[in-house]
Amino acid sequence: MAKYSKKAQEKIGEVMHEFKKGELETSSGKKVTDRDQAVAIGISEAHQAGYKAPKKADQKGASSKKSDKKTAKKH
Repeated sequence: MAKYSKKAQEKIGEVMHEFKKGELETSSGKKVTDRDQAVAIGISEAHQAGYKAPKKADQKGASSKKSDKKTAKKH
């Protein structure tokens, strides 16, 4: 599991607090209703601020190329 810096944890915590209060919006201005999207926004903002946070491929739900190759070879 990837490690987050303390500053990145604080940044993601701030974003999640906004999400819980119903104040978090996407770049297009729509309210965020999905928790996973709120976490992704927090990680993105932490990256933009220069804090250590995992890359997008390390996030939950991202498909790995290895599993795609394995299923393709079985056919």
